[in-house]
Amino acid sequence: MKKIRIGFGMDVHRLEENRVFILGGVLIPHYKGATGHSNADVLLHAICDALLGAANMRDIGFHFPDSSNDYAGIDSAILLQNVVVLIKEKGFEIGNIDCTIALQTPKIASFIPKMKEKIAAVVQIAEEDISIKATTTERLGFEGREEGVTAYCVALIYQN
Repeated sequence: MKKIRIGFGMDVHRLEENRVFILGGVLIPHYKGATGHSNADVLLHAICDALLGAANMRDIGFHFPDSSNDYAGIDSAILLQNVVVLIKEKGFEIGNIDCTIALQTPKIASFIPKMKEKIAAVVQIAEEDISIKATTTERLGFEGREEGVTAYCVALIYQN
């Protein structure tokens, strides 16, 4: 009998002018980018937290604290690779990942296929097992004012 677990992840980053914007491992052309200790990839951070939560392994900040210079400016795909190693060491495999990004601008629908490709390569599952959706907040809240971006993720993991 397979042991099946579900985890939820959520991350938020402020957007500031003259910063690069990396989302789902993809460079998004925009006049603003996310700020953070790593490369501030809000989507990959939410995926990390969903996977860690499903495995009952705390959160991304526990494993990769922003108080450590080891992670300053690091590519968040490396953090996600390390999370995959951690959950596999506990005997888990990834079933699927489902994400939603809340962002007023830029429009990112055309970048989603490349994000899925990048994430699939990092987590070693098929692209068809990764869902990424984008929504605006109808100009409400900090996302609507273009001050920040939020990513939400649920992930299913299982062990035999």
